[in-house]
Amino acid sequence: NLTSKAILLYDEWIKDADPRLEGWPLMSSPFPTTFIIGTYVYFVTSLGPKLMENKKPFELRQIMTFYNFSVVALSLYMTYEFLMSGWATGYSFRCDIVDYSRSPTALRMVRTCWLYFFSKFIELLDTIFFVLRKKNNQVTFLHVFHHSIMPWTWWFGVKFAAGGLGTFHALLNCIVHVVMYTYYGICSLGPAYHKYLWWKKYMTTIQLVQFIMITVHIGQIYVMDDCPYQYPIFMFIIWLYGSMFLVLFLHFWYHAYTKGQRLPKMARNGISKDQ
Repeated sequence: NLTSKAILLYDEWIKDADPRLEGWPLMSSPFPTTFIIGTYVYFVTSLGPKLMENKKPFELRQIMTFYNFSVVALSLYMTYEFLMSGWATGYSFRCDIVDYSRSPTALRMVRTCWLYFFSKFIELLDTIFFVLRKKNNQVTFLHVFHHSIMPWTWWFGVKFAAGGLGTFHALLNCIVHVVMYTYYGICSLGPAYHKYLWWKKYMTTIQLVQFIMITVHIGQIYVMDDCPYQYPIFMFIIWLYGSMFLVLFLHFWYHAYTKGQRLPKMARNGISKDQ
């Protein structure tokens, strides 16, 4: 009885999904995404460290260089696509609702949202590299939580609301990733290139600005009159997520630059490569 009711509720709920995504990879239901994330969490927190326990760390410098600069290229491409599918071609940066039509611009936004969703699976390699290099102290709860929650919540975003003001944080995140993964790419080239990383201290500022902009932008929906955005629950989730990381980065800023103290391990390793 309970199972039948759950199936009926799911069938009723999924009827409201965007029909334009019918047949797209990983979009049939949330279960493939949930399975991938569950496997990822199990590997990076249990299986991987056990397999590596009596082995030497892998030397992955060349692979990581290719990976980091590939993410830079992908982030640049997604930034351009988000701009061209709405944010630079008509969005008001206020009450931008989802365009469910099959116009070229609307379909371009759908493709960009799906690509952003898929990119979150690529970024799971961040943690896998930590495990293979035996940097287990960097596999913190915060790091794993961030990498797990993003693809899972974005499945629902793409499935029901691919576009509109709910994609602003994705645009900003792509821009920040261009900067962040450029830094990590240069780091992976070796000590000879570290002299070009004088701008490291500004990365925390960039991340703070990102979360302030996300929180302020999404918070507009609570003060705008009659904004007919189709899924207000997504706005609350984005606001909650942006606010949470804004607080964490303000904590980071306070200890690193005001008190001048060494950061707690969770903040130092869990956040630094997450955004």
